[in-house]
Amino acid sequence: MKADAGRTYRAYPTGGQDRILTGWGHTARALWNVALEQRVYLWKQRRHSLRSAEQCRQLTVARGDLDWIEDFPAQAGQQILRQLDRSYDNFWNPAHSARFPARKKRGDRLSIPFPGQAVEVRKLNRRWGEVRLPKLGWLRFRLSRAVGGMIRNATVSRDGRGWHISFGVHTGRKPDAPNGKPPCGVDFGVAASAYVSTETEPRLTPPTLTANEKRRLKHLEQKKARQLTYAKKHQGGKYGRRLRTTIAQIAKLTARRAARRRDFTHKLTTDLAKSHGLIGIEDLRVKNMSKSAKGSVEAPGKNVRAKAGLNRSILDNTPGERRRQLEYKTHAYGSVLVAVPPFHTSRTCARCGRVDPDSRKGCGRLFACAHCGHEDDADHNASMEIEARARRTGGSDINSTRSAPEARVPADGRRRMREAPKPVRTS
Repeated sequence: MKADAGRTYRAYPTGGQDRILTGWGHTARALWNVALEQRVYLWKQRRHSLRSAEQCRQLTVARGDLDWIEDFPAQAGQQILRQLDRSYDNFWNPAHSARFPARKKRGDRLSIPFPGQAVEVRKLNRRWGEVRLPKLGWLRFRLSRAVGGMIRNATVSRDGRGWHISFGVHTGRKPDAPNGKPPCGVDFGVAASAYVSTETEPRLTPPTLTANEKRRLKHLEQKKARQLTYAKKHQGGKYGRRLRTTIAQIAKLTARRAARRRDFTHKLTTDLAKSHGLIGIEDLRVKNMSKSAKGSVEAPGKNVRAKAGLNRSILDNTPGERRRQLEYKTHAYGSVLVAVPPFHTSRTCARCGRVDPDSRKGCGRLFACAHCGHEDDADHNASMEIEARARRTGGSDINSTRSAPEARVPADGRRRMREAPKPVRTS
């Protein structure tokens, strides 16, 4: 049985447990890097593909020779090697977008994985629970929701806010039947975080940091820059205690900002999946959209700072994470997700279907069709066009409260949309 849901809780280790978990986190990072380096070396030298089964046997031998591996739980080490196997499998899978497994840096988030058989969970009361980890004992965590299934794996991690315990849970829940709700199109943007075609107002991401937090973050970043300059000039680049404290304070604020952004994303995607039977979104290439404009020494880019600000705004709205969440939430709540080509959605009239750059001059919020005179908010018009394309692609039989044009006027100058390759006929 595989895990089909995740549960994350805030963990509260004691002082001794905190020191042990911190050491284990660095050991896990080092073990990943050593195992990856070993695989790369053997492939380059002998064309030998090393897998976790062989490396687990070598890990058992190494535990008798190296103290830093001996103190590390054997189950966690074996789990890391299995995760490395999965990273390689994802890399070689043409249907997966994963890159080649990368080495983990010291500044990465600390994480210690455990298999489900190695942990035990018990409930203390309505608000608190404990999990028993190998060589650590009972670790308290805030029971903010029921586990609700069989635990298949567990991961202890630390970010800027503190320690967390995550469980991969097998709930056995089956996908819901089609909910029969009306379809919609959603336009994810920067000025408007999300504009739903069935709504009259955009959904805006609330401020992830207050005004005081923004000022404090700016002050800490300036302080860090001064301390880095001093460390490079007088300490040979070695980080001092004050610099590490500043970095930890910045990490706490950025983790808080990420948590608030993640909370809004979950609420948005859950509401969309529950309230609609068909959800159309743009098939965006976020990596291409957020490329740097700095260019090279020979051909430097233009408006580099402005493009960098735009990239931050695009990534701050997390369009890729919203699509990832919609993919599994629509499957769970009986709705359908359709990703349509994004070509000219902001320049296409949702009423007559014509594409004309004059309909939306500049980057204003008003869309005024130069042919039929249709006027609307530019993002809402784009969401209407996305919904129409989604219904033609994968949701023509979905009941709708609004009518989309049956016949669309051919758009002048429309780019060729990506289509599936047609089969070659053989005689």
